[in-house]
Amino acid sequence: MRRPILRYGAPVLHCRARQVATVTPAIETLIDDMRETMHAAAGVGLAAPQVGESVRVCLVDLSAGRMPEQLHVLINPEVLAREGLQLREEGCLSVPGIEATVPRPATLSVRALDRDGSSREVHAEGLLARAIQHELDHLDGILFLDRLRPIYRWTLTRRIDRLRRAGKW
Repeated sequence: MRRPILRYGAPVLHCRARQVATVTPAIETLIDDMRETMHAAAGVGLAAPQVGESVRVCLVDLSAGRMPEQLHVLINPEVLAREGLQLREEGCLSVPGIEATVPRPATLSVRALDRDGSSREVHAEGLLARAIQHELDHLDGILFLDRLRPIYRWTLTRRIDRLRRAGKW
């Protein structure tokens, strides 16, 4: 089932999500709903807080649903290592129409549970590292706007405020 994607300003997006105690049927349903929602929105990543659930679950799929084996389900992810730096533009399904250059690690290793509750490690670089770090930030209540220099963040949040007042957000 597709769920609405919350936008910047929704309280759940700005809070640290809680750990998942066990992978239950409710978590499996959440994962299925998130996958459908992410693919319908043509996104490459989605975190549970973006659909209103404050739990540490996120998905990343650089194929945007074209190659099911590329879907990464990360439950209770923890960063093992970050190295290097990449500067690229990124956007967010919770901040539609806004993009900015964000510093991210060039490589990233994480340990997480998969949808079966098994522990696994993911070693990523480039776009995959960027997408995973972006989703991990969501689980900590951080949006990509929070990673920007204050003046640039202020400029973008003012644009969002103007769009809200005009009824276009």
